[in-house]
Amino acid sequence: MTGIDIGINKDNRVAIAEGLSRLLADSYTLYLQTHNFHWNVTGPAFRELHLMFEEHYTELAAAVDDIAERIRTLDVAAPGTYKEFARLSSVKEVDGVPSSDEMVDLLTKGHEQVVRTSREVLKVAQEADDESTAALVSDRMRVHEKTSWMLRAIRK
Repeated sequence: MTGIDIGINKDNRVAIAEGLSRLLADSYTLYLQTHNFHWNVTGPAFRELHLMFEEHYTELAAAVDDIAERIRTLDVAAPGTYKEFARLSSVKEVDGVPSSDEMVDLLTKGHEQVVRTSREVLKVAQEADDESTAALVSDRMRVHEKTSWMLRAIRK
């Protein structure tokens, strides 16, 4: 078997994979938080939020797989434990069960954090001329920007 030769040198592949690992950790932490809120939301907007959170965590479940597979495509091991995700993630976990309004605010901030992490990874990918990662990250940014807009609109 020969080594990987996709036109991106090893140092760049490792740097991109490190950024993608942070994006994966942020996305997975947000997935867990969203799923938790789906299970535990209460109040007058229960049905609307319960269904919305389900849409969001379902989308995030597919996203974490895409991100992890891109890391593997770059020939780097993807993180896959709670311990690694906790170390890498900028999205902080929540203690207890917040009110539905707090859930919306926390998820808005979480999606916005994923956008900021994505912007950092995008720069590294673009500098390495890694169009595949840039496309993946750009798509993720678009989803999280739209989701945070929709969540902000609920609170107005």
